[in-house]
Amino acid sequence: MHQAEETELVNRCLKNDVEAQNKLYKTYARKMYAVSWRFARVGAEADDILQEGFIKVFTKLNTYRHEGSLEGWIRRIIVNTALTYIKKHGEYKQEIDIENIGNCDIVEDEAIANLSKEDILKLVQELPDGKRMVFNLYVYEGYSHKEIGEMLNINEGTSKGQLSKAKQILKEKLEKINIKLYERVY
Repeated sequence: MHQAEETELVNRCLKNDVEAQNKLYKTYARKMYAVSWRFARVGAEADDILQEGFIKVFTKLNTYRHEGSLEGWIRRIIVNTALTYIKKHGEYKQEIDIENIGNCDIVEDEAIANLSKEDILKLVQELPDGKRMVFNLYVYEGYSHKEIGEMLNINEGTSKGQLSKAKQILKEKLEKINIKLYERVY
């Protein structure tokens, strides 16, 4: 969507144009559902996060300054909604898009290539809560350690430490799995 179209859509939404609100929702809901799902334990929780997030989007739309992308602004609201939801509802399971694990220098590509998506998702879900949260925010969402610290009320060093420990845990688990796979083949 071009900037001019985005601006017009936002302005129409601010005037309570239901058609424009539906278009905004339909344009971004699928991508934002994927964000919600990574923080949820089950689909119903992802639905709740998405719904609460879009309520906030429409409520706060008048604060959008047209600086940066609208999608990025909406994503930030959805992530913040997910964080609030998790804090409110306790322990959570997180899934992460496997394609983005390759962007994180956990292990060599060969180690990841030997595993199915489900195997790697399971490993990420097994991370302790704090490490899993930081891993997701840093690797998948692209937040800096400073931003993560502000979101989770931890200092920047703690965020870096959690990420480092998460990578180490994943690396060790992947190495063990690859040894078992190697032993099965030979």
